[in-house]
Amino acid sequence: MQQRRPAPIGVRILVVDDDPQVRELIAVLLESAGYNVSRAESGTEALESLRRDRFHVMVLDLEMPDLDGFDVLKVTRTEFAHLKVLVVSGYLDGALLKAAECLGAAASLNKSQASHSLVKIVGRLAGDA
Repeated sequence: MQQRRPAPIGVRILVVDDDPQVRELIAVLLESAGYNVSRAESGTEALESLRRDRFHVMVLDLEMPDLDGFDVLKVTRTEFAHLKVLVVSGYLDGALLKAAECLGAAASLNKSQASHSLVKIVGRLAGDA
């Protein structure tokens, strides 16, 4: 059985999703892996959190009612160039992924695969942080 590497000490993750169940599931998965996790329920709240605190990785839903993930990506690209962004969506297709990557997303993940790959991808991004 392969042992999971411990999360890097002090790595801060911001989880942004308007669905409270999905947001909590992602946060709990990351917290159980040893990450320090904050939550935001909207794009506006995410930007407020980013301006207030320093995060290494943001897990960002694309579809949200106020500022969607694409709007948040545009701002993070200019204001928070150090931030690694993992885009998550239930509706990822090639065109959306390409658009997210052009706006600065470091990785993408379909929500249906989150429980299997999330911690591994965040660990890779956090290692680059």
